[in-house]
Amino acid sequence: MPDIKHFDPDAVLDAVVRLFWRQGVATTGIQDVVTATGLNRSSLYATFGGKQELYRAALRRYLDQRSRPAFRRLADDGRGLPAVAEFFTGLIEARCTGEHARWGCLVSNAHASAESGDPEVRALLDRHHQELRDALYTALVAAEARGQLAAEVGPRATAELLALLAYGVNLRSRAGADAEALHATVHNALQALGSGTAV
Repeated sequence: MPDIKHFDPDAVLDAVVRLFWRQGVATTGIQDVVTATGLNRSSLYATFGGKQELYRAALRRYLDQRSRPAFRRLADDGRGLPAVAEFFTGLIEARCTGEHARWGCLVSNAHASAESGDPEVRALLDRHHQELRDALYTALVAAEARGQLAAEVGPRATAELLALLAYGVNLRSRAGADAEALHATVHNALQALGSGTAV
């Protein structure tokens, strides 16, 4: 007889994402997961495995539902530096206001955790970094084509720099940094890239 699940695994995983994102993986135990999801341990283990498997699944879901859509919008935008500025504006607003304010980014938080030594977690973090960098690179190539970049600014190296700036925004916002200060830092960074075209 097939095992019939009396719960929605996607809804459970969404709750787990929120839990790891808000609390961090190191301070979250299986009992916290049980409490947050309403499932017993045997159902959790049978469906998802242990805590580390749950964490990997939460990271994958976060990438699929939160990171990749933002990266696609940036890469597909075509406006160049204004698209990059809009990406950072949305990032700061998401990190400093609303339901998830001061939670940081689940992926950025993972970079700073001991679990980043797990090869599967490391592969997810590396993939996220590559996709972020590639989206920024695509936007910067559009900016270059539109004459928005200073002559000495190369899209590839600058994409790496801006990816690191995004991680900094995520980590500083979790530590309580002021949104206005983050906006000013990003504005100054983007102004330094420009050819004089308004961003």
